[in-house]
Amino acid sequence: MYGLKAIFKFYIDSSIHVSLAVCAMVLTTSFVIPTAISAELLGFVFFSTITGYNFVKYAGIAGLHHRSLTKNLRFIQLFSLLNFIGLLVLSFFQPIEVLLISAFLGFFTLLYAIPFLPRGKNLRSLKSIKIFIIAFVWAGTAVWLPTQNVDFIFSVEARLRFLQIFVFVLALILPFEIRDLTYDSKELRTLPQLIGVEKTKALGYVLLMLFFLLEFTITSEVKNLIPTFMITLLTGMLIYFSSKKQSDYYASFWVESLPIIWWGLLCLTKVLFVF
Repeated sequence: MYGLKAIFKFYIDSSIHVSLAVCAMVLTTSFVIPTAISAELLGFVFFSTITGYNFVKYAGIAGLHHRSLTKNLRFIQLFSLLNFIGLLVLSFFQPIEVLLISAFLGFFTLLYAIPFLPRGKNLRSLKSIKIFIIAFVWAGTAVWLPTQNVDFIFSVEARLRFLQIFVFVLALILPFEIRDLTYDSKELRTLPQLIGVEKTKALGYVLLMLFFLLEFTITSEVKNLIPTFMITLLTGMLIYFSSKKQSDYYASFWVESLPIIWWGLLCLTKVLFVF
């Protein structure tokens, strides 16, 4: 049992789970925007997400405690390095458009972690802005990379899809914001700090309503609308039950599983509607 818990903890802490969630979000785009998503692109997204997330989470810790890192953190560092090597290898199989878009999104990831502002601040430390940066990067990855067409990025369809994913990710972040309310510095001015937990949840419901309504502007196919409606309800439930004292993996596993569940539901309804 201890071994299984250790494996699961590594699965979460090393960002494997969130990387699968990002890949699932990319795959959902293919259900509304006709595009072929290659295994090489998915691998590229997977490796880049692990590399980026672990850099943001652990770069500062490694810098401060490089001589006294725990065994688990050292293992995560090694794992991240291997993923970075995989990222470099798969970069040679990507069109130039994907590399340019990835570099643009990666630039925001770097600024999210590296101090470049006065008083040693980065984008993460700017008041009330961090959730919008996360949502922007997720939406860009999910919509811009699969299309692999810079011109199509500015089409109405792509912009609506980008907005839909953007508001969905904002809603997904809210349980994390509520969870971290006890620990976040008051200088961050997160949404729960500014408007309280209940109003933050209410905002989440509004975002989810917008997320679902945008589906009608992108597609009218029932096989897409049903999974989107179901994931809207499920996300709303998880926001409703969010609290400052939620279980350890409530947000980091269950909430981050929602894009994977959404993709799974889309696959299921696609199969069912064939028959």
